[in-house]
Amino acid sequence: MKKIIYTLALAVTFWSCKTGSTSGAAKSNTVDVNINLVDVKDDKVLVTVTPPAIKTDEIIYSIPKTVPGTYSTDNYGKYSDGFKAFDAKGNELTVKRIDDNSWSISNAKTLKKITYLVGDTFDTEKGAGFGGGDVFSPAGTNINAGINFMVNTHGFVGYFKDKLDVPYNVTITHPETLWGATSMTDEDASKTSDVFKTSRYAVLVENPIMYSKPDYTTFNVNGMDILIAVYSPTGKFTAESITPEMKTMMTAQKTFLGKVNSTKKYTVLLYLSSMAKDDAHGFGALEHPTATTVVLPESMPKEKLVESMKDVVSHEFFHIVTPLTIHSKEIQFFDYNDPKMSEHLWMYEGVTEYFANLFQINQGLINEGEFYTRIADKIEQAKKLNDTMSFTKMSANVLQEPYKDQYLNVYQKGALIGMCIDIIIREKSNGERGILDLMHKLSDEYGIEKPFNDNELFAKITQLTYPEVGEFLTKYVAGTTPIPYDFYLAKVGVTKTSEKKPGSIFIKGQTPYIGIDKATKAISVRPDVDLNVFFTNLNLKAGDGIVSINDKAYNLDNIYDLIGESENWKENDPITVKIKRAGVEQTIKGTVKIPFEESETFKATDASKEKLKNAWLKG
Repeated sequence: MKKIIYTLALAVTFWSCKTGSTSGAAKSNTVDVNINLVDVKDDKVLVTVTPPAIKTDEIIYSIPKTVPGTYSTDNYGKYSDGFKAFDAKGNELTVKRIDDNSWSISNAKTLKKITYLVGDTFDTEKGAGFGGGDVFSPAGTNINAGINFMVNTHGFVGYFKDKLDVPYNVTITHPETLWGATSMTDEDASKTSDVFKTSRYAVLVENPIMYSKPDYTTFNVNGMDILIAVYSPTGKFTAESITPEMKTMMTAQKTFLGKVNSTKKYTVLLYLSSMAKDDAHGFGALEHPTATTVVLPESMPKEKLVESMKDVVSHEFFHIVTPLTIHSKEIQFFDYNDPKMSEHLWMYEGVTEYFANLFQINQGLINEGEFYTRIADKIEQAKKLNDTMSFTKMSANVLQEPYKDQYLNVYQKGALIGMCIDIIIREKSNGERGILDLMHKLSDEYGIEKPFNDNELFAKITQLTYPEVGEFLTKYVAGTTPIPYDFYLAKVGVTKTSEKKPGSIFIKGQTPYIGIDKATKAISVRPDVDLNVFFTNLNLKAGDGIVSINDKAYNLDNIYDLIGESENWKENDPITVKIKRAGVEQTIKGTVKIPFEESETFKATDASKEKLKNAWLKG
């Protein structure tokens, strides 16, 4: 999973039913499911489930509390209601709701089918910050009748207790105008229904489907078929408009990975949010073995959208390595309603995030300076979190306080852990091997169907690499000692330096310079912050209402446009700002002044380490 703290969001801190045939299915050892996307009522979808043969007097049906890759308690079952169970004669059986996610069905030997209604999670999001609601949007569901359905299958379909390994046959009826983008194969030729078959529940959960007006592209990268599907509510973006950049990036990723990946098809589902109150507000992506779901705001400028897609899709794609190929028993035998978390988020998310940055310098998509700036930023962000918390302890307890508040460190310190291990292996092998080589070896040792024991991974990594790697893991990953990053970077001849770089005009860090009056939607200059040079140069003062800039009116509804457009302003560009001061409108004309900030970064300074540095970055 990759969450994006999108800077634009920070500025706002301030029924007749067609169920399909189910005759005879209860006698087979399959779970038959029908999801009706045609007869949507009250923004809810009817799901009908025909069970396999049940030999107990009672059976429990559950929808997940947590799904792999989210590291959070989401209780998808609480979005379902109207749960009913029937025997072959249509008589209702006694049902008891156990908790948010589970129902107990009595006289289960006679159970013929169950039905329930599913509401979407996008409607529940609060619309401020990242991950605005209870469910992170890329793991959530959307029901927009006749227009879009985001079918993250774990939000619609559950499982019977002790029946997780039973095959699933899922029929989805949908409007003819909508097409379902997925990595699964539709086994029905009909234009109004799709049939998907999976060998077990876990496979179904890992295959999201997005229904919308067909907008997709396909291409092949070194034997892998890639599908890019886009839902853009106003049509601002199309799959074709972002495909060139995606193809360049994914080709570079495939080349970087080498033999690790054997996936034959990979699907990227991009949902662009309108940012309306009942739409998605949690930006980022969620990985699956053969797919990624991405949610971003449609208001982003094209270059920012592509940049964000590169960030999140590259991260999710590298999850093919870990945890999708290399993982512990906690992940292999995941308990959707009583999950036991693995100790190794440093690898699942951290090494993945490191690869998402390393491959770009390795394949020439960014230069050394850009790579060092990213590393410096991760060090700075990691310092703001708990640098003395054991990473393995945080990982194993990530669903609980105080550990879950430190989850974002998997993208910061987690990636830096991967970097340090990479440098150690490069140094000890005279540049011949790195952490990607280690992941190759772990992939050979374990694999998709062979998990490792959590408490044995460090020993196995040490066996496959060097004692120094094991010492690092014990001291800095399991232990509570902060990592001396300067020490490890010096091994490849890289040392600290500083640089001036342009900052954001309307936000510094997580502090916005502007606020919103929610009643009037008006934007104004905040009175409780020291204003940067952009504001002082134009003589803008605390309390000034910003009516328009360069003849374009702004308020809460399009504040994302304002901040996105400001990122393209250049030093000394002419600018016209209409403000309201003390109730009187006035126009200010002047030039743009960009607030430059002194920031820490790194550069190569030791020529004697040039060969090792090049092996690290380009090997």
